[in-house]
Amino acid sequence: MSGELIVAVEYFQREKGIDREILFEAVEQALLQASKKSVGPARDLRIEIDRKTGAIRALAKQLVVENVVNKHDEISLTDARRRFPNVQLGENIEIEVTPQNFGRIAAQTAKQAMLQRIRQVEKNMVFEEFKGRAGDILSGTVRRFERSDVIIDLGKIEGIMPSRERVPTEEYQPGDRIRAYTLSVENALHGPEIVLSRSHPDFVRKLFELEVSEIADKTVEIKGIAREAGYRTKIAVLSHDEKVDPVGACVGMRGMRVKNIVRELSGEKIDIIRWDPNVRQYVNNALAPAKLRNLVIDEARHSVKIIVDPDQLSLAIGKKGQNARLTAKLTSWNIEIEKEETAELGFEEKVARAVQEIMTIQGIERETAAILVKGGFHSLESLLAADLNDLTDILGAEKAAAAQQAANAEQERREAAQPPEGEPKA
Repeated sequence: MSGELIVAVEYFQREKGIDREILFEAVEQALLQASKKSVGPARDLRIEIDRKTGAIRALAKQLVVENVVNKHDEISLTDARRRFPNVQLGENIEIEVTPQNFGRIAAQTAKQAMLQRIRQVEKNMVFEEFKGRAGDILSGTVRRFERSDVIIDLGKIEGIMPSRERVPTEEYQPGDRIRAYTLSVENALHGPEIVLSRSHPDFVRKLFELEVSEIADKTVEIKGIAREAGYRTKIAVLSHDEKVDPVGACVGMRGMRVKNIVRELSGEKIDIIRWDPNVRQYVNNALAPAKLRNLVIDEARHSVKIIVDPDQLSLAIGKKGQNARLTAKLTSWNIEIEKEETAELGFEEKVARAVQEIMTIQGIERETAAILVKGGFHSLESLLAADLNDLTDILGAEKAAAAQQAANAEQERREAAQPPEGEPKA
């Protein structure tokens, strides 16, 4: 066993790069647990392995006494002086208590202990390698799925992309090569755990840092990002060099820089706007190309009321309100967009008109209409574009579902009432 142990330790040291002392200590600790049954009761039992020969000894302390009462903890003065001639009564001496069958126990235990210790050391080495990578982009291969979570092979370790961090418009297949943003690296009980994301706004930020040299060298700064993963991202940039156009730097020659990022994001649209300290100009930039007629800033409510011509309303709000939502996230201001024809109306009159507008939808009563208007839904179009969760927040699940169903039915009725294309309206 002695020679085999030395050979095994040297092999693992050479192949795995693990310090031999760590392996010896692991074997000693494992043998200590395994030997307690075969050695029996002993005080301060320890295992010692000769680092050169691999010889294994079990050692225990015993108290030197005149007459032995407890043979496991005590030794007579006569027996003690056979080993240590100068020993005195009351002293503690360490004697060898290695059992006869200890070689077999050691052979079984040592291999298991070294393998276990190697696995732990390798996990620690991997954690040390990755612990500073939070915030980086890592590349890997889709390995498998656990429920709706994606397990990604990163080489030395597997990362997990939880379902909440997936992009809803993307589908992954085993073997696909993908890149993802590292949210966190934790040293869990079962080993290092790396959480990845492709939906986080900082994934877009990091892609721009990698693609745009002016951002990497701090000439251009990303002041804000608002993202609805898979659909659209708005990014606000500022140049610290008057000679450098921040938007042009991010777009790149012939749009190549932003095209590379859009390709990585599977076609997600990206709006790059110029950041401005003046909120009026900032909102104007964020809502472009919609033309705004007027902006009313309410500092107390931290909101901006925007007046637009009727033909600019859908452009300013965006599909399902996306443009307005992203602008609100990007600027951190509440955004209210109204058509110019209602801009001069008083507040109460505008609310009453909006309630009447909602009540034209069959199945929605005045009380429900008033709640919807108070929640920001002023027309059939706004209800059709609304998310069911938003309606549920203000109406409750049952009424929200009924309101959405009524809006869809009303839209169908109105479309059916339209004359065929090419025929005059009645």
